[in-house]
Amino acid sequence: MEKFIPFEKLSKKKQKELNAIKRKDWNGINPVTRKSENPKAYNRRKAQKRSEFDSVPFCFIPIF
Repeated sequence: MEKFIPFEKLSKKKQKELNAIKRKDWNGINPVTRKSENPKAYNRRKAQKRSEFDSVPFCFIPIF
């Protein structure tokens, strides 16, 4: 049976090995917590995209 040694008293090399074992693989998933955008809030990017397509060329041809 191994003698218990507190983590802080282990050598840097041993601490690094234990940390590597504890770390898990996220399989390509980003673990950062995200929250959805507020749909009621003003979004400048959305407004710019909308203004580009709203201006439709209009030709007025008078008929006599």
